[in-house]
Amino acid sequence: MSVSYLDQTDAVRERFARLQQREVILEVQGLGKTYDSHQGPVTALKDVNFKTHRREFVCVIGPSGCGKSTLIRILAGLEAHTSGQVLLDGQPVNGPGKDRGMVFQGYTLFPWLTVKKNVMFGLEMNNTGKNEAEAQARQWLELVGLTKFAEAYPHQLSGGMKQRVAIARALANQPRILLMDEPFGALDAQTRAKMQAHLLEIWRNIDITILFITHDLDEAIYLADRILVLKAHPGEVQELIEVPVPRPRSPLQFGSPEFLATKARLEALIHPASDASVHDEEDDVVPQVIRMTDVHDNVE
Repeated sequence: MSVSYLDQTDAVRERFARLQQREVILEVQGLGKTYDSHQGPVTALKDVNFKTHRREFVCVIGPSGCGKSTLIRILAGLEAHTSGQVLLDGQPVNGPGKDRGMVFQGYTLFPWLTVKKNVMFGLEMNNTGKNEAEAQARQWLELVGLTKFAEAYPHQLSGGMKQRVAIARALANQPRILLMDEPFGALDAQTRAKMQAHLLEIWRNIDITILFITHDLDEAIYLADRILVLKAHPGEVQELIEVPVPRPRSPLQFGSPEFLATKARLEALIHPASDASVHDEEDDVVPQVIRMTDVHDNVE
């Protein structure tokens, strides 16, 4: 694995120096995952190694099929690995635990529970008294800006609001790390931008480490301290990039030299120039077009 240090200001270099001095929350060592199939073993992940420090925001990107979702499910303890190990605060991860919060792309709220009771659910499952669970749930709903909707049901909320409830529910047990699997992928562009801003504000205000899976390069650069780039087939760590865009972040930075340089590097890794010159002979065959209507005013 190589590490990219794009052009950085003194302030950014100082920020990364401070980050490296923090305690390691998550450590992945030689992680591998192999599935059995009718065609034989299929390797999804191979020798994945990286560390995440306290209060760090790490994004994971890579081409389709690189094992991003498999990786985060293993980190959450929802799926077993076949080699290597995952350590959280130095302890092996062998199953789900309240020390990890998980937010999925789909809206995983319980439709029969109110917003408040959805947030209370994990607290009560961990033997928190009802009154205390309700008080804590209200605090988390205030943090995500949904106090007015505490008694609403999920079907009464927009997609962005549902994900804010899911984030509050994941954070209610005060996990050491928040794992997010493309949580904004199903949202429209405007709502997605608002949710990114909400997430950064939450991250700034509580003691949480975030590992965030995304396929959106702009999103990864906007959110992350560092970006882990995976290769495809099998998923291996290709590069770890320190994002040189200064914090606090804003959409105005999307056109900055630091942002554009980082995006160019990511695009070069995920879509290398050599890919464009490699194609099958079938690519040169023009497919037959089937006309589905009989009209005389043809379009160009």
